[in-house]
Amino acid sequence: MNSPLSFCMITTFFPPFNFGGDGVFVEHLTDALARLGHRVDVIHCMDSYRVLSGHLPKSTRIQHPNVTVHSLKSPFGFLSPLSTHQTGYPIFKSKRIRDILAKGFDVIHYHNISLVGGPEVVRFGEGIKLYTLHEYWLVCPMHVLFKFSRAECKQRSCLVCSLAHKRPPQFWRYFYSFERIKKHIDLFLTPSRFCMEKHREMGFDAPMAHLPNFVPFSEKIFICCPDVSDRENIPYFLFVGRLEKIKGIQTLIPTFRHYPKAELWIAGKGSYEGHLKHLAKDSVNIRFLGYQRGESLAELYRNAIAVIIPSLCYEISSLVIPEAFTHRTPVIARKLGGMPEIVEKSNAGILFETEDELLHALDYLAENPSHRRALGERGYKAYLEYWSPNIHLKKYFELIDKVKDKKSTNNHIPTGDFL
Repeated sequence: MNSPLSFCMITTFFPPFNFGGDGVFVEHLTDALARLGHRVDVIHCMDSYRVLSGHLPKSTRIQHPNVTVHSLKSPFGFLSPLSTHQTGYPIFKSKRIRDILAKGFDVIHYHNISLVGGPEVVRFGEGIKLYTLHEYWLVCPMHVLFKFSRAECKQRSCLVCSLAHKRPPQFWRYFYSFERIKKHIDLFLTPSRFCMEKHREMGFDAPMAHLPNFVPFSEKIFICCPDVSDRENIPYFLFVGRLEKIKGIQTLIPTFRHYPKAELWIAGKGSYEGHLKHLAKDSVNIRFLGYQRGESLAELYRNAIAVIIPSLCYEISSLVIPEAFTHRTPVIARKLGGMPEIVEKSNAGILFETEDELLHALDYLAENPSHRRALGERGYKAYLEYWSPNIHLKKYFELIDKVKDKKSTNNHIPTGDFL
């Protein structure tokens, strides 16, 4: 075991003040480090969650004794994240962030910093500085490279796209250069190789290392449960995640409306939920289960024929896929973004591009339980090899040690693959 270190995680969202996988992963990493004896502070922006959700969560999280969570709140309310969004600087929270970092940390690890501090927050504090590219925020104001809220972005039109998403343009992007953020970060971590290649394609040439995300084995994940006591003996495919347009659930509904061999069960909530329910109106084959977590969600994973990932954007990675693998459940994923490399590496799923290919995958798994079980076993073995906490943390500390060695000898960390 490594000697105890002090870590500071800086992230806009952190459960329960959280919407998606980036905050969930920060919670996983924080808990794993704390259980190993390391001290972890987490800085996140309560104001940002309240502005975007319209409320604060009713429940709280009980953290490990080695974890200290700093939930930043400004008396200026929505003006705080808005000013950071526009200027790229945490105007109303800079003193608080600097005071926390003044405690001194061995490692400062940045995640989604878009509203907690903007790009300028990387200048704060001293220590080894890591930055995980959970999204495309550095090269895309909308974070997800989903142009005009219609399709994956292949040619940038950032100003018009921001307006199409009903977001104010970020003025700092017109004078801020990649070099300013690169010189303060020792190493950027990419959950998929696709993420690394896409950032390079868009001009972000910085020291990067591929480090896949992980999920704990006994997952108690983010997505209260309606009465689903009649789920036994009903074959179903499962979607788990936020109900947003980019997730592509709307492309599944026409297929499942009249699919005779299984149902589609949808676990999650989001801003697109009303539209999806309208599309699925009067369909007895599609169920919306709401927000699921704990054993209820685990049961959904275990009993599903497969989990479907139909995302329409360049997903960087997915926590849902390895979560499914922990329950020996295979996946069906759209051949786009970082999903193919996970499916191909595990050999525990099927990729599709067209509706015909999707139907073929559904039939193959619904009609062949033995093939479904074989894929599930492969997924579980792949999880142990690639996406378990021990595997991730071993590589994580190797990277930290390499950065430390290079900094101590004043060697320049090269651009390109680091490990």
